[in-house]
Amino acid sequence: MSITEDTRELNAYIDRKVDIHSVASFKGNEHIIRLKLKFDIKKIREALDVVSAKSEFKTAASGFHALAMTRRKNHTVESDKDLVGRYYTRIDESYEEVAKDELIDESAFTELVDVFKGTYFEKIYKELSARYPIGRVRILEKDSFNCNSWHRDPEPRIHIPIYTNPGALLIINHHCTHLPADGSVYFTDTRGYHTALNGGVKPRVHLVATLAYPEYQP
Repeated sequence: MSITEDTRELNAYIDRKVDIHSVASFKGNEHIIRLKLKFDIKKIREALDVVSAKSEFKTAASGFHALAMTRRKNHTVESDKDLVGRYYTRIDESYEEVAKDELIDESAFTELVDVFKGTYFEKIYKELSARYPIGRVRILEKDSFNCNSWHRDPEPRIHIPIYTNPGALLIINHHCTHLPADGSVYFTDTRGYHTALNGGVKPRVHLVATLAYPEYQP
């Protein structure tokens, strides 16, 4: 068999060292940043056990399971409007962006849902709110072998992983990384196009807090 330029090119790729280790850790960039703030993961999981014994995750229209931690004053948290909200996506080969669902006033979500009061989640909420403009806070569960749509949000988010696995990944503007569940707090600039996926065999559970800044205008 003759060795062509194409063969040499491919062989050069084959001979490269393959990274099979760093993918199991956090690798941030300007879109996904680990903040200095950190919480006790054991206490978070214990608090989740308490809350889960009294509440059930709701499956939103977009397919993920959500438990609302904050609500608007004098409102319930039963509707998809509270659990999902506005996002933007491209749905076909035209690549034209379209808006989905209703735009939510994140700053209106100022009350902690009763079941979270007196738990470690209340401490987390107070600590976050003292530092950042916090809107909706939800506990989001993603089934195994499952991913979200490719979309962007009006505002960025804060993530605190509670339960995860090496196959649970976050992708923002094509940057992909794993977020370990060790109490760390992550800024995720979900104003860019992104998805979350769980390629592992166990569910992934994150606390996700919307940062209630004005909607990003591209």
